[in-house]
Amino acid sequence: YIHLGATSYDIVDTANALQFKDALGIVESDLLEIEGEFLRLAEEKINLVAVGRTHGQHAVPITYGLKFALWAREVRRNITRLNEGKKRFYTGKMSGAVGSQASFGEKGPAIQAIVMDDLGLVPAMVSNQVVQRDSYAELLSLLAIICASMEKFSKEVRNLMRTEIAEVSEGYDESSQVGSSTMPHKRNPITAEKVCGLARVVRANLSVALENVALEHERDLTNSSAERAIIGESFILTDEILKSTKSIFKNLVFHPENIKKNLELSRGLNLAEAVMIKLVDRGLGRQDAHELLRRLSVKAVSEDTGLEDVLLQDSDVTGLLSPDEIRDALRPENYIGTAVYQVREVLKRSKAERG
Repeated sequence: YIHLGATSYDIVDTANALQFKDALGIVESDLLEIEGEFLRLAEEKINLVAVGRTHGQHAVPITYGLKFALWAREVRRNITRLNEGKKRFYTGKMSGAVGSQASFGEKGPAIQAIVMDDLGLVPAMVSNQVVQRDSYAELLSLLAIICASMEKFSKEVRNLMRTEIAEVSEGYDESSQVGSSTMPHKRNPITAEKVCGLARVVRANLSVALENVALEHERDLTNSSAERAIIGESFILTDEILKSTKSIFKNLVFHPENIKKNLELSRGLNLAEAVMIKLVDRGLGRQDAHELLRRLSVKAVSEDTGLEDVLLQDSDVTGLLSPDEIRDALRPENYIGTAVYQVREVLKRSKAERG
């Protein structure tokens, strides 16, 4: 009697939607915690100046506060995507073998509406034997994007943990934790590496979900076996990735002495742009100023000296800028632009969104 009029996928897809609802509730909760961690770090490190890096090379200064504020907004976008998708992810159906509701008769729409209302789901406006798999592909795309974000954050930790950089590190239990089975000194970024590895699996599962969109006629069974493998696994791995990411940033250790050392490593070269801007302000053409600083930067490298020494010896520069102005331009804390303002704006906006 319970199965009368229903096809198996009236039950399966509706049950899937209920599972999605519970699972995404956990995902959303984890994302909110991670966003909170990034906001905490953004506020704590709002004035911590560090070298920026582009193409793996030293660039103009950044602040750690700005880095974490940037990440907090990325997490918020994932939360927004999740919430925007709920009306599609939480869709159930009661429409029979081909979607016509013929077995339910004229009461079909009412039956579907009553069942979905009782379950707290959205009734499919129209379906065939299954809820259409573009919504499932969208769901796995959401999980893949979330995991890609977590990989991005974790990869940055991995790179900043490199021995020659060593600006941050994962928490480490000095009393008992073993970093390597053969090298006793090692402190490897094991949690961040795990996040990056598992994120690849979730992304790979998305390709299968996309293949499942193109079912034949009113449905075939090619999605069924694949979904048994990819949906549960993707949610379980996403959960592990999120919980691992939370652990990384709750226990993240900063090494200010190395942050300062790296900031000064290029001996002023990463602030050549700041000097260029000042020269343009004094009337030198932008291209001329750029070429002048490029040439002087090359000279500093070839002579193994700091940019300040080269600038102070160049009449084109000293004719427009005093020694104090040159030194002022080469102070990293003087060239962080609106970084502090941007962090404060993110904190204010995020506080309002989080309630």
